[in-house]
Amino acid sequence: MTPPEDTILEQATTTVDKKELIKEVLEVYPDKAKKKREKHLNVYEEGKSDCGVKSNVKSVPGSMTTRGCAYAGSKGVVWGPIKDMIHISHGPVGCGYYSWSGRRNYYIGTTGIDTFGTMHFTSDFQERDIVFGGDKKLAKLITELDELFPLNRGVSIQSECPIGLIGDDIEAVAKKAAKEIGKTVVPVRCEGFRGVSQSLGHHIANDSIRDWVFPQADKKKKELGIEGTPYDVAIIGDYNIGGDAWSSRILLEEIGLRVVAQWSGDGTLHEMMMTPTVKLNLVHCYRSMNYISRHMEEAYGIPWLEYNFFGPTKIAESLREIASKFDETIQQKAEEVIAKYQAQCDAVIEKYLPRLEGKTVALMVGGLRPRHVVPAFYDLGMKLIGTGYEFGHGDDYKRTTHYIENGTLIYDDVSAFEFEQFVKELKPDLIASGIKEKYVFQKMALPFRQMHSWDYSGPYHGYDGFAIFARDMDLALNSPTWSLIGAPWKKES
Repeated sequence: MTPPEDTILEQATTTVDKKELIKEVLEVYPDKAKKKREKHLNVYEEGKSDCGVKSNVKSVPGSMTTRGCAYAGSKGVVWGPIKDMIHISHGPVGCGYYSWSGRRNYYIGTTGIDTFGTMHFTSDFQERDIVFGGDKKLAKLITELDELFPLNRGVSIQSECPIGLIGDDIEAVAKKAAKEIGKTVVPVRCEGFRGVSQSLGHHIANDSIRDWVFPQADKKKKELGIEGTPYDVAIIGDYNIGGDAWSSRILLEEIGLRVVAQWSGDGTLHEMMMTPTVKLNLVHCYRSMNYISRHMEEAYGIPWLEYNFFGPTKIAESLREIASKFDETIQQKAEEVIAKYQAQCDAVIEKYLPRLEGKTVALMVGGLRPRHVVPAFYDLGMKLIGTGYEFGHGDDYKRTTHYIENGTLIYDDVSAFEFEQFVKELKPDLIASGIKEKYVFQKMALPFRQMHSWDYSGPYHGYDGFAIFARDMDLALNSPTWSLIGAPWKKES
């Protein structure tokens, strides 16, 4: 159906205006910086195969980027939530302290006994370790930790910057320590200086699973003769923020699938090792886990599928797509589950749509959320006016085109200055971004939701999560607090 002529004219005007806004914002930069940054900002035009922005390159020196480092991508995202392993921050204490239990990766277990997710282990590098090397210290640390916490299932060594700079041989230490303690020890070369963002840390962590975990899994599978069922699946790239993976797992099990593994959130080393036996890998965070999923497809012939459990529209679509990979029994159960939750979704929308309809949102997050969360906003009648990734790649922006509308402002690795200027001009009703942006915009009297860890709420995945999501957006937008402050542009000059 062709949109009305006045709608087309309005969209064209909006696109032109936003492109002019980009030019105005970039005017403050020196010529060299302006030339670099203009390639990362654009306005999406319907029908284009991608968003038209450059991505996954170095941030402009001096700009306030929201990106993290390779260590953050490995320790903080991929490896850290594996609950039954000890994850050593190998280097000075600061990196480990800063990444200590910051992402709300919920897990079941007894901390300090059989689970260690909220504990912090560091080799606490000092000047003498930089001079003489830290290999002996690391080996001693692994031995002592195994004595203190005998129920751990293994150790990962998360390298910080100095380790790569001084050339410590953590691989040799890992091999020797694994023999001594009789457990898996995984060295991860995730020094912070590698790459341009935390994205390379995801890739390095994926490769370490491929090289240090799966070979053991292959050996055990052969020895034990492990055989799965036709309905075995793995949830990959769900970090169980606020319990997200649990609410997703409920739906998958309700349609008749057997979830053999979920990682990293509430995940275990054993589940990682079992993953090469499944029939389908269900990938939630494509950016951080597509590498290992592609490897399993090539090495084991296991297909993978990116799914989206944000909002009822996408949940139903994803359940049907997942079910289509199995027999009619699973497909029928998927329809029954969708029907089962329809009344619940209708009640949520009936309650919150009148309070949220027409409200505008500006998104800026990492991973998958700049696109995956969009349908949940749409289900509540809200409108997206801008979105962007901290560390997205070209394929992320191509996938984003399936979620956004014509005239949406796109910003890659947006700087603090740029984001503030866009917000001041576009005047969204809600900002959905990260912790670094939260207090800046709240001080501007703008409703804000922290979309990295759900602002201490969640889960947001699944049908139950949608009810919480809708409630939280309503609480943020319709709090009477904002009327006591007022955004700068709403104040009389």
